[in-house]
Amino acid sequence: MMDAKVIRTEEQYIAYLDEVQALIAEDPKLNSKKSERLELLTVLLEAHENSKYPVESPDPVDAILFRMNEKGLKQADLVPYFGTSSRVSEVLNRKRPLTVQMIRALTIGLGISAETLIGASLPDAPINKRSVDWSKFPIKEMARRGWIENLGKVAKDNVEDLVKGFISDAGLQFGAASFRKTFSGEAETPTSRYALYAWLARVIQKARDKKSNLGRYETDVLSANYLKELAQLSRFDTGPLLAIEQLEKSGIAVVIEPALKGTLLDGAALKDSDGTPIISLTLRYDRIDHFWFTLVHEVAHIWKHVGNNEAFLDDLDTSSEDRKEAEANRLATEAFIPRVKWRRSDAYTTPSKDTIERFAKDLKIHPAVIAGRLRRESGNYSLFSDLVGQNQIRQLFPSDEKIEA
Repeated sequence: MMDAKVIRTEEQYIAYLDEVQALIAEDPKLNSKKSERLELLTVLLEAHENSKYPVESPDPVDAILFRMNEKGLKQADLVPYFGTSSRVSEVLNRKRPLTVQMIRALTIGLGISAETLIGASLPDAPINKRSVDWSKFPIKEMARRGWIENLGKVAKDNVEDLVKGFISDAGLQFGAASFRKTFSGEAETPTSRYALYAWLARVIQKARDKKSNLGRYETDVLSANYLKELAQLSRFDTGPLLAIEQLEKSGIAVVIEPALKGTLLDGAALKDSDGTPIISLTLRYDRIDHFWFTLVHEVAHIWKHVGNNEAFLDDLDTSSEDRKEAEANRLATEAFIPRVKWRRSDAYTTPSKDTIERFAKDLKIHPAVIAGRLRRESGNYSLFSDLVGQNQIRQLFPSDEKIEA
């Protein structure tokens, strides 16, 4: 395969389109050379089309809706291509971009060309200085939570300055072209970006309040063994509190901050401007298994992936093709249940309350984690509902902020 280059001619553009369609038809394995080339060519084609065909580019969602109408399909009929009914709804309502995996499935299953679908494969460009619409920040919810002043006391023309101050106080002020933090992970959509910046600013502010009580962070403190020791704290009733205490002794600030409305967010990992690592959890699902997997997933990001100008914002309901997300998932899974033990265990071969509890005792982890994995792998979330620890986490973290349900 030839080296991919910036597209400068129509012949090169057509050649890359043909190659993308051929690669999609081959369905290359994730992280293979062909898969990586497919992603690279997709980005190059997107950049070229945005610059040369800003108006004429076909709309991917309209193409999907047209094919649905043509074939008499309902949204439920698209679940095999998207994975879940919620993702179907989010894509069709333009709240979530298509992934490469979705594009492959739609191209093969519905016969929509990859050229058409590529336009939805990436989120919108980052907010830039000229395009920021301050009215799109969730100002009323921010005020209701006490993040900014009561709007009734602020002149309307000062609201923009108020929000600007809130964002810049967290170090998210504007650089030459964009906010200084760039987002990775699966939680960002074009419609959620403003709310996520506001939420992230609040997380950074709360983390700074903890800095005087944090230990010194050493880059070599995190390891697979550290993740395993953290995971084994799950077996205690107060394990979440013990885990946060351990992380903060290691110099990592942990913030519990419920998500803002309209965002599908489980957790985040980032560093403050001074290099302090920060983990935040939303407690989106009040379950023991979800808390622990999210926490260790974010710690894995701190260990392996987080740079000074990047924030990982995770929707763990989404099946991600990003290699960093895949690695964080693998590290978190391995910390709780090693691969060499999982498929040989009675909990896997003959799952029951007894086999789950025995395996959990052997691994020194909470049974909820094993029950959660069985539910996730089977896709049957009605299984072992009595073991996943419903309504056991939020009560450990009372909040003094008034958050409207």
